[in-house]
Amino acid sequence: MLEAAKRWARLLKRDVVALYLAARSPLTPWPARVAAACVAAYALSPIDLIPDFVPVLGYLDDLLIVPLGIWLVIRMIPAEQMAGFRAEAANITAKPRSMAGLAFIVVVWLAAIALAGWWVLTKRG
Repeated sequence: MLEAAKRWARLLKRDVVALYLAARSPLTPWPARVAAACVAAYALSPIDLIPDFVPVLGYLDDLLIVPLGIWLVIRMIPAEQMAGFRAEAANITAKPRSMAGLAFIVVVWLAAIALAGWWVLTKRG
C-alpha cells in the first residue's frame, strides 16, 4: 500500500511538470495552456486554498483538487502531445538536484529574513 502511494505521488509530480511544459508549448491548444498553467501554478504554489494546518480539510486540496485538475487538463491535451510532455517531464524529474540551486534559495530566504529583521528594528527605534 505504501509503495502504491509513493508511485502515485511520483506520477503526480511528473504530471505537474508535464502540465508546466504543456502550458509553455505553442503546440498545446490555448484553453489547455491556460488550464495547465493554472493547475501547475496551484500545485507548485506554497499557498493552498485550505491551509494544511486545518485538520483533515487541509490536505483535501492536495488529495482531491490537484489530481482532479491534472485529470481534467490531461483530457484537454491530445494524447500524443501529452505522452511527449510526460517523457520530457520524466527526464527532468530524474535529474539530480542542483546544490547551487539549493544554495541560492537558502541565500534568498536568509536575505529576506535579514531584511525583515532590519526593517522591524528600524521601525521600533
